[in-house]
Amino acid sequence: MLAPSRFALVATIMIVAVTPVAAVANGNHQAGSFDRPYDGYAQKSTLLRDSTPAKAGLDPAPIDTALTQVEGWTKPTGTVKPLYAGAVTLLGHDGKVVTRKATGLAVKYADGNGTELPADQQIPMRTDTIFDMASVSKLFTSIVVMQQVEKGKVGLDTPIATYVPEFAENGKAAITVRQALTHTTGLPAFLPLWSSQPTPELRMQAALTAKLKNPPGGTYLYSDLNLIALGELAHRVSGKPLDKLVADGITKPLQMRDTGYNPDEKKKPRIAATEYQASPPRGMVWGSVHDENAWSLNGVAGHAGVFSTADDLAVLAQTFLNGGSYRGARILKTDSVTAMITNFNQAFPGNDHGLGFELNQRWYMGGLSGPRTAGHTGYTGTSVVIDFDSRSFAILLSNRVHPSRSWGSNNPARRAVVQGLALSLGVGPRHGKDAWFSGTTDASTTTLAAKVAVPAAGAKVSFDLFVDTEDSDLLYLESSVDGTTWTKVPFTVQDRGTVIDTDGTISGSGDRHWHQATSDLGAGDQTLRWRYTSDPLYQGRGVYVDSVKISSGRQVLFDGERTPESFVASGWRLSRR
Repeated sequence: MLAPSRFALVATIMIVAVTPVAAVANGNHQAGSFDRPYDGYAQKSTLLRDSTPAKAGLDPAPIDTALTQVEGWTKPTGTVKPLYAGAVTLLGHDGKVVTRKATGLAVKYADGNGTELPADQQIPMRTDTIFDMASVSKLFTSIVVMQQVEKGKVGLDTPIATYVPEFAENGKAAITVRQALTHTTGLPAFLPLWSSQPTPELRMQAALTAKLKNPPGGTYLYSDLNLIALGELAHRVSGKPLDKLVADGITKPLQMRDTGYNPDEKKKPRIAATEYQASPPRGMVWGSVHDENAWSLNGVAGHAGVFSTADDLAVLAQTFLNGGSYRGARILKTDSVTAMITNFNQAFPGNDHGLGFELNQRWYMGGLSGPRTAGHTGYTGTSVVIDFDSRSFAILLSNRVHPSRSWGSNNPARRAVVQGLALSLGVGPRHGKDAWFSGTTDASTTTLAAKVAVPAAGAKVSFDLFVDTEDSDLLYLESSVDGTTWTKVPFTVQDRGTVIDTDGTISGSGDRHWHQATSDLGAGDQTLRWRYTSDPLYQGRGVYVDSVKISSGRQVLFDGERTPESFVASGWRLSRR
């Protein structure tokens, strides 16, 4: 359950941040593949079109499994409440929408206790249901700020107080726009603006003049106040309110017709209800922003307030995959997109963050996690994950706070959806028709073993290795002479000219390609095994082992490609993708 890195080894390799490159396809990439990542961005002319997983080169089975899980979580299990009343899942790959599925109900409950409405008053979820995006709104504010940067009205390393003078109060004069975008200002996560001040004007003043919790630049702390300040900054420098900036700069050019703040009352039958609120006494919140602070700021704020649909978010995701352009409309320069998905928080491991996007977060990005994976979540149960390496995206929108935020988290569903997409992307065998795959089950141990008689001269084992795991999920290479006592076998990994010595264990992720591994074996009859162990939460794409060969001089003692039946597998399986 740790933050993923390039490889968790005796030696550590640094991942180079994504850099601006031409928007051309990588000739080594294959549609539907995980282990042959793209470089750069898709062609700006790439438009989404409906397809199926199979037609897009994906394995439908993991996606079907994920969709079954998403549907199952709409129902209670014994005394355990459902994760949400309903959800919409939309998956895209290589310019194709491969999955669009609605399940459950958009409106189900009458009160905060979970009293169900009469059946004729409940509203089924639709694929075009409009959801309160909650903190996914922060992406829209970030885009608007980057647009002001492009216009020369805002400097990323200029103090916010240059544009919003009152922000300087309480020791904040030097805090920059970049620090707010990366949540390193030192501001507290939240203030109850709605209850502490009587008017929207005084609430904004309180947000802008808030006291620091930590010294600026010294800590990562996700804060709504950062984006509230940036939303006001964009208003000040442009002369336009934030909702107008979002409409003019994002939703209108991208034709995102169901996206914006304070949705029209006429759309209410298509809007998912959120929480029953007693304090403030709003009753069942439906068609109005759920976040109390955004509500108290008249529904428009930098941190929350946007409503949208899965299809509109898909257009936004593809716009980023295209490097900032969609359907002939460019909302950002390619360099700005690159900045938004470049990790500027290297000083805070595990809290990777671009200029607006969260990056490489295993807890909801699952097997798609990597340095070039960007996304955001929202408190109401929303999430979007964009994987630039495979040109894929996963969108899950749920009303998980309906009828009460206390009913739990929809994080299991977020992970399931993304993991389903990740597993649908193939990892092709390095040699031959298949490779051994560890599986990706939480809290499990799987083993792949082979017996070998090593002569007195010793032997060398070589194998191809693909690793994409959480750092705390380890692959061990081990040897035993009695099948009971096991000893780690140190091995060396060669990675495109780099040689890494391990202590017999390996984990980590980020590069999505095969490596070559070798190790020396001592004399004697023994069993060699690859053991993969996972902890209770979070998974990557898993481990693959291929082309196992054990040789002593010119004598081949074991050839896994020729005799796969010689392996004893527990939990591992042969996979062709």
